[in-house]
Amino acid sequence: MTLTPAPRSSVSDHVFAQLRDAVLSGAYAPESALPSERDLAATFEVNRHAVREALRRLQQLGLVKVSQGGATRVLDWRVHAGLDLAMSAAVAGGDILPVGTLVRDMMEMRACLGADAARLCALRGAPAAKTNVAAMVDALAAAAPDLDRMGEANVALWRAVVAGSGNTAYLLAFNSLVSGALAVGHVPPQLRTAELLDVAGHRLLSAHITDGASSLAEAQARALLTAPLLHRKESRA
Repeated sequence: MTLTPAPRSSVSDHVFAQLRDAVLSGAYAPESALPSERDLAATFEVNRHAVREALRRLQQLGLVKVSQGGATRVLDWRVHAGLDLAMSAAVAGGDILPVGTLVRDMMEMRACLGADAARLCALRGAPAAKTNVAAMVDALAAAAPDLDRMGEANVALWRAVVAGSGNTAYLLAFNSLVSGALAVGHVPPQLRTAELLDVAGHRLLSAHITDGASSLAEAQARALLTAPLLHRKESRA
């Protein structure tokens, strides 16, 4: 791909975005060296501070390794990058990591995470955590049939479930799933109608969690969270 000079506004963002896409597209292969800061500054027609800031952001995403006094090496993003890369790519759009595919992938991850979090919440959640889940289901029911309000209540409900699981890693991953450009709550409501309007299904989930029926809670959570994925398949058929 061809690198182009940066516009005067947000030059660091421009440099970062083009280098990110160059790495993701394979224009710079893993273990290869990026051009020097001086050469990049000349190519983009910016000062070296803007280049340095862009490289810092690339390193935070796990795309490059910056060595003081040495070459900046490209990393294999499939090995080193995290969810932050998906968020960055979604904001940019494009065909390298298509937003439609990323949304599907995030929803699949949400279904897996939510199902196991429900199991753990039922298995080891404190009584107060289980009571909070029930309260969030009541809030979801009260928001019907307003899908926007139900979407907000749904996020609060699943946050209660994940928090009740006692798994900090799940909670941090959940935060990524419900924030930024790929927020599950931002998925078009029509793709989630079956899930959001299934108040009875959410009450059943809460009941299983309250009763400590971990296997049933896991199965019910998975049924709720895979409904949008099934809708996507049917709408494309």
